[in-house]
Amino acid sequence: MTLEGKRVVVLAEDEYEDPELWYPYYRLLEAGAEVTLVGPKAQTYKSKVGFPATAEKATTEVSADDFDAVIIPGGYSPDKMRRHESLLELVRGIHEKGGVVAFICHAGWVPISAGILKGKRVTGVGAIKDDLVNAGATFVDEAVVVDGKMVSSRTPADLPHFLPAIIEAMGG
Repeated sequence: MTLEGKRVVVLAEDEYEDPELWYPYYRLLEAGAEVTLVGPKAQTYKSKVGFPATAEKATTEVSADDFDAVIIPGGYSPDKMRRHESLLELVRGIHEKGGVVAFICHAGWVPISAGILKGKRVTGVGAIKDDLVNAGATFVDEAVVVDGKMVSSRTPADLPHFLPAIIEAMGG
């Protein structure tokens, strides 16, 4: 499976869940995609345990037209991410153009705030089940849920299911 020519944005913000950012980042590079770390600002963000991830660009410096997919890691970072309108516009734009929107664990908060979950089947960590349902989504407790170009998973333990689903949704 190759993703040659595909462009992916992985979002970063402080207190991200380490494997939920780095596993997709490196797996998509291995599949041949061009992967860019983007945050609200072009700066270094620290994971929940302090591991750094340096955003190459700020969300104000990129456009949905620049990417075929967006990966949103969980941890506590999604609660910070959803406070930045430029980040929500990026996610919303990728969704509206038919790109892949993939999120895991608490990252469902970002598409909730972007207003793109109504009528979708999704999953996430159980702690945000009510938030997903209140946003108009149907919650399914499965390792990975794919609804069109939207791919969601629950926790780091689901990453081996999450990434193949993302790659398939991207046409790899």
